[in-house]
Amino acid sequence: MGEVSISAWFLDLHPVWQAFLAGTLCWITTAIGAGVVFMKKNVSRKFLDAALGFAAGVMIAASIWSLLEPSMDMAESLGLIKWMPATFGFILGAVCIRLADAYVPHLHLGLPRDEAEGLSTKWRRATLLVMAITLHNIPEGLAVGVLFGAAAAGIDPTGTATVMGAVVLAIGISIQNLPEGMAVSMPLRGEGVSRWLSFNYGQLSGLVNPPSAVIGALAVIFIQPILPYALGFAAGAMIFVVVEELIPTSQRAGNTDIATMGTIIGFCVMMVLDITLG
Repeated sequence: MGEVSISAWFLDLHPVWQAFLAGTLCWITTAIGAGVVFMKKNVSRKFLDAALGFAAGVMIAASIWSLLEPSMDMAESLGLIKWMPATFGFILGAVCIRLADAYVPHLHLGLPRDEAEGLSTKWRRATLLVMAITLHNIPEGLAVGVLFGAAAAGIDPTGTATVMGAVVLAIGISIQNLPEGMAVSMPLRGEGVSRWLSFNYGQLSGLVNPPSAVIGALAVIFIQPILPYALGFAAGAMIFVVVEELIPTSQRAGNTDIATMGTIIGFCVMMVLDITLG
């Protein structure tokens, strides 16, 4: 018997396990980004803003090519109005994240403690920063899980949602999770928090990815008719995060051109990955 390759081993796994491992990769890269605190006490705000812009670009491109396009193709193949499931899911996803944004206490990067959003709480600033990143890691995990659930379980009638497409999405999200880990850990380190505690706060924000991915995969496997809606839902949730948090945060310090170019580059990187590999 020949040695089984890692790719063959991965493809033989149940889609829920595939989603879990992909979500774990997203968490690991968040932890790697947070781990920069062990090497540096500060990073340039320009670099951080460019990185956050890059993350926004990745999420926008992923929403289009990995989620909305497959959703519309599936709807058409099922005899539905092509744009209807994607539009309905998109709006619902945005509304759900808006409700979470309104009620879950969190604090955006660069803002003082008294500008925390959500319900009033006595949580520390560090915890609120973690919650802000955690909120937008949820739709990322769901998006990865939905694609794996659809592709690996063979429930996509059009073939537009493939295992490779799900892997590419996981890679793209993992890449943009690097600056997200730094976005939590580095400001805390700059304020005098210990390296270890800053790292732990940073990596904690990514722990939601594996369970979110599993939930997404289970949802489309057991409730197959929701698949095109679920893809739109994940896209709407991600775009809400981009517009409400990532882009404003990346431009808050005045580095608008640098942050915008980061967004353009992130969009192009994810678009190329998705089209050439997905």
